[in-house]
Amino acid sequence: MILPVYLYGNSVLRKETKDIPLDYPDLDKLLENMFETMRNAEGVGLAATQIGLEARILVLDLSYYAKDDPSLAGFKRTLINAHIIERGGEEKEMEEGCLSIPGIHEKVLRNDRIRIKYLDENMQEHDEIYEGMKARVIQHEYDHLDGILFIDHIPSFRKQVIRSKLNRIMNGNTNCSYRVKPAGKK
Repeated sequence: MILPVYLYGNSVLRKETKDIPLDYPDLDKLLENMFETMRNAEGVGLAATQIGLEARILVLDLSYYAKDDPSLAGFKRTLINAHIIERGGEEKEMEEGCLSIPGIHEKVLRNDRIRIKYLDENMQEHDEIYEGMKARVIQHEYDHLDGILFIDHIPSFRKQVIRSKLNRIMNGNTNCSYRVKPAGKK
């Protein structure tokens, strides 16, 4: 089922999530819905907060980038109770966007290497190192689990430049090709 993506201004996007229990109800269905919602919105990652849940879950499918980086073909992951243990490598700047902040893209500085511990969809534990685009997208989605948005990483003068666009999104004045839930809508 395609779920609405919560837009900028919804308070759940600013909540810090907690680990979920191993017997989280209907987890398989939730993960299926998250992947379907992400694909429908033409996204490469989706955190549970973006569909209104305060759960430490994110899904990724980086196949979109495979034309530029063949190693990303088939890179599809579910990260449950994820915790970044280490950030390293170089800090690199790259333009990012977000399904919860449609129409806005800004350059964000992020580490190009991370070590992360998480559970997969079968509740198997992983401790892995990711680099490059994998590290960037994981950090972007991971930030959602801590109530952080990519615009929190941009300089204050850039925030002023996009303030009117953010206000329009917050007030529900945005056009999206996917289902959304504007702030203040029940």
